[in-house]
Amino acid sequence: MTGHPRRHKLRLVLPFWLRRPFLILGDLSTSRERPDLDRLASIDDPEAFVWAILPHAARTFSVCIALLPARSALPAAVAYLYCRMLDTYEDLVPDRSSRDASLRAFAARLSQTDAGRLTPAPTIEDASDRDERDRAHLLLVRRAELVDRVFLSFDEPARRVVRELVRDMADGMRWSSATFEEQGGVLTDEHQLVQYCRHVLGNPAVFGVRLLRLEYGAPPELSAEEREDAMRVGEMVQLANITRDVEKDLRRGIAYDVALRDDLRRTEFSDPLLAERCRAVRERLLRMAVARIPAYRRVLDAMRLPRFSVARASAVLMLLFTERYFRGCARRIGLAAWDGPEATLALFARTIRATVSRRVAHREIARIERAFLSAAQPL
Repeated sequence: MTGHPRRHKLRLVLPFWLRRPFLILGDLSTSRERPDLDRLASIDDPEAFVWAILPHAARTFSVCIALLPARSALPAAVAYLYCRMLDTYEDLVPDRSSRDASLRAFAARLSQTDAGRLTPAPTIEDASDRDERDRAHLLLVRRAELVDRVFLSFDEPARRVVRELVRDMADGMRWSSATFEEQGGVLTDEHQLVQYCRHVLGNPAVFGVRLLRLEYGAPPELSAEEREDAMRVGEMVQLANITRDVEKDLRRGIAYDVALRDDLRRTEFSDPLLAERCRAVRERLLRMAVARIPAYRRVLDAMRLPRFSVARASAVLMLLFTERYFRGCARRIGLAAWDGPEATLALFARTIRATVSRRVAHREIARIERAFLSAAQPL
């Protein structure tokens, strides 16, 4: 990438609406499992680095971020990368006291500048990295200064909402780290699970609503009701992540349901009784997610987006990705799976129509609500 500086510069000065399709195509063609670490390490332009590494820091979120309006997309990308850096400290720093100190210091540094630069991000000396994806995340931490330079280019309102998200995420991760360690790797009840989901994705959902308010010239503060709805949306999406990784989390000594306490550190899952316990946990989590789906429509309505809105498209795409996962989850656990788009191109086709029509977006969300509620009915 650095071998073509003129092309690189030209790409960065194009209007964002022209660059967006190329970012999306690049995202869809990027291998998350085999990141090109040498290429990522060679990028010197701050904004180019942000967009190049974002697909390796995010899953479905990266393409949804690229779909956001021009003024919101880059702050959202930077905020997500900062949250991924926090995740890297939480996941790969083995010592609890060092991990806690790193999380505190990283959040605090966004308010500390020296000669127009942020104080350096804490280093990770003895990382417990496991694969190439972990190494991409470590590279992101090492190159945090590039992300900082993009952050410092934002106006103060955008910096503030990013800063407050990072602070809330760091506090949540410190709570999670302490809770799992004190309870032997298990969350003991639904209240703790909800709190965990709010820390992980509820805070980013609140951030997303606040950022879009800034986009359209409204104050970023949310009412208690609006904040609660955004939190419930975050819970729903995070429950998809948890249900997907039940066995993977057990292998690393984590369980989000006390019913799996005795199965921590399991590496083999052919036992029918264990398989049934995992299935039952997935069903409980799916039903929790179903109860939260009505909040999605309320959050979208509260944004009061204009008739033509790529932000609405981004929101619909995120819900379609989430629905696709839960549809497969329902099938996996023996509930009635419903019909819906599977291919990514089919998801984008529905998303494009939502860009220009509130009615199409509402119809899509209503369809998903009905499907969720129908699938969760007792057999």
